Amino acid sequence: MNTQQALLSIIVSPSLEDGLVDWLLATDDVTGFTSFPVNGHGNSVHSMSLAEQVSGSRRKILFQTHLPQPQALQLVERLKEDFGNCGIHYWLTPLLGGGHLG
Repeated sequence: MNTQQALLSIIVSPSLEDGLVDWLLATDDVTGFTSFPVNGHGNSVHSMSLAEQVSGSRRKILFQTHLPQPQALQLVERLKEDFGNCGIHYWLTPLLGGGHLG
């Protein structure tokens, strides 16, 4: 029986990028991941700098990896233990397919 795959997306502030890269690389369940800069938009202007309020966005880094759902859930729990008070946002979605072509 095939285990359902999941896509784990993690949003962090740029100051956490290097730490999360190291953490993910040291995690056996993660065989690879993608990261890229994104702009976060929302209505929580009280936590935004004046420049962020003017632009209407905040710079963030998005990490994505896909792995079996049980391992993804365990990874989220470890993420909470190691980065619990760092303002990280994540979501976990079922993955219909993925892999390498050719």
